[in-house]
Amino acid sequence: MSVIPGNLDTDQQPPMTVPLRHFIVGLGFLLIGGVVGVGSTLDLLPGLATLTHLHLLLAGWVCITIMGAMTQFVPVWSGTQLYSRRFAVVQLWFVTGGLTGFTATLITGINWWLPLFATLMLVGFWMFVYNIGRTLATARPLDTTERHFALALGFFVLLTALGLLLAIDFIEPVFASLSIPRDQIVMTHATLAVFGAVLTTIIGALYQLATMFTQTKLHGIDVPLRRFEEVAYPIGVVALALGRLLAIRSMAQIGGMLIVASLLGLSVILFRRLYETQVDWTPMLSRYAMVVPAIILWATLAVPAWLTAPLTRETIFGASGTTHLLLLGVIGFVVLGTLYHIIPFVIWVHRYSDVLGYEKVPMIDDLYDSRLATIDFVAVVLGTALLVLAERLSLPAISWALGGVSTVVGFCVFVGNMLLVIHKHSPHGIWGTLFPISVLGQNTPPEPQEPR
Repeated sequence: MSVIPGNLDTDQQPPMTVPLRHFIVGLGFLLIGGVVGVGSTLDLLPGLATLTHLHLLLAGWVCITIMGAMTQFVPVWSGTQLYSRRFAVVQLWFVTGGLTGFTATLITGINWWLPLFATLMLVGFWMFVYNIGRTLATARPLDTTERHFALALGFFVLLTALGLLLAIDFIEPVFASLSIPRDQIVMTHATLAVFGAVLTTIIGALYQLATMFTQTKLHGIDVPLRRFEEVAYPIGVVALALGRLLAIRSMAQIGGMLIVASLLGLSVILFRRLYETQVDWTPMLSRYAMVVPAIILWATLAVPAWLTAPLTRETIFGASGTTHLLLLGVIGFVVLGTLYHIIPFVIWVHRYSDVLGYEKVPMIDDLYDSRLATIDFVAVVLGTALLVLAERLSLPAISWALGGVSTVVGFCVFVGNMLLVIHKHSPHGIWGTLFPISVLGQNTPPEPQEPR
């Protein structure tokens, strides 16, 4: 049975459809990104297929999921009101429309449209940043998670601004008058995206989630490791990004080592929370457990790579051949595990919490199919392992294909499981969640009201 925290102020949360809409759209980008990845591996797609694959998974699945999760949980964790529900609705469609057009343009090669679609994405992400930033501004003092989220918002602003300039540079040489080559801008943009916006958010969320849903507390070595990470990690991200932007090798080396040390400390904290857990093992915790060895392996390989060549495209995400290890093994499993709790939790709170004790209600982990959860876990683990080995050891194309197919199959089962939860238990269903009254032009079931 999953833990139902008793200290969350769920009266502060936005309507159920707001975060769920983000999650459904993010799941769509996950499937499309997985398929594009397989097509890219087999050379079946034209244009910039690899770049399309990365944007679909990172900007589409991961970042849109982050937008929905922050919109849901910042008000709840911080005990404050979301600054604007309208911004929370509109931001999604700006990012979705911009990303859809942006990736379609990358595939087709019609580069003239890239700045327009990049601008739409920038507007959507900046609306999100402004909305959550104004919400956090009313929560004082900020705790560890909130401080990480505030830093991540800053990284979102910087990476999207650079992203727009890079999109414009496809058709008009923006950087021609500068002494900074485009490759250095690209590496800085990628650094701010993965290590800045995404991993900073994940680290902050894990301090809450890994303790809350294991019913444990940080103690002993956890406390100094957290204090070190809070200072070292953001400094490391800034140093690595600036070092790559300005081609200052020593600065990039220092930044890289601070990032590695911080993530290794986080892996120790996460391992200890999982080891000391007071609750039954869940799909969420199973996926978090995969993150610990992935971080350790990635960090072990990243140290020599970033000490010797931190300014090359091959080492942009760590050692050469470890992109899948970081993006799938670390980031992917955190997001997959978190969604296995967040989606059922959001629906359970709105649909069943008010009648708990008055009638028989399912528990959070009863909302999804545990057999499907096992199938998708095995498929994604096997697929990720094959992709990591194929990339690191330069295995034949068949290994890439098998790994990609296994991962996509796992994604499909996972997405199906989550959509079944929404279909069966949300009063709005999938279609009503995506397109509410204002879009459909017809009535959808109202949000559940508190009993009088």
